[in-house]
Amino acid sequence: MDFLAKGKRGKVYLEKEIATKFSQPFRIKNEVFWLKKLNQYAIGPKLISCSETSFSYKYVKGMEILKWIETSSKKDILKVLKSIIKQCEIMDSLNVNKKEMNHPYKHILIEKNKPVMIDFERCKITENSKNVNQFFQFLINSRMSSLLKEKGIILQKNEIQGLSREYKKTRSKEVLNKLTKFLK
Repeated sequence: MDFLAKGKRGKVYLEKEIATKFSQPFRIKNEVFWLKKLNQYAIGPKLISCSETSFSYKYVKGMEILKWIETSSKKDILKVLKSIIKQCEIMDSLNVNKKEMNHPYKHILIEKNKPVMIDFERCKITENSKNVNQFFQFLINSRMSSLLKEKGIILQKNEIQGLSREYKKTRSKEVLNKLTKFLK
């Protein structure tokens, strides 16, 4: 195995197309639990195997979201952003809080124009999951909105904030549709 990366709570190694993450048993147990659950909805890298101190998954060869946006077309960016929002909506409907969606710089990789979320060790069940809202917060932050503006994607910050507050209260599909209409 070749060393691939070191995070705050674990190390990842790569062998061929399989990545293996090593960490503390309670962290591994939590991340494996969420990968099993979310893989059913095509969210996260495909889990292959697990032990008490590690788990293996299909390696994601993608680029981090900001780097990918810098080199991609408006059409591809919009498609990927809508796919991420759909994944966030699914997690919200399952009452899963990923906790990193307002700053997912290293947590969303784009492989062949498809977003793959990684790093689910901090996930937890909550009655008030905020994945959609946090992701829209990320989209309207100054760094991201500037990058999107360069690609011809102009987001209306005040309107998005208002609709995000409404979505937080209602979880309405209608409100979510209004939010995604900004992505044009």
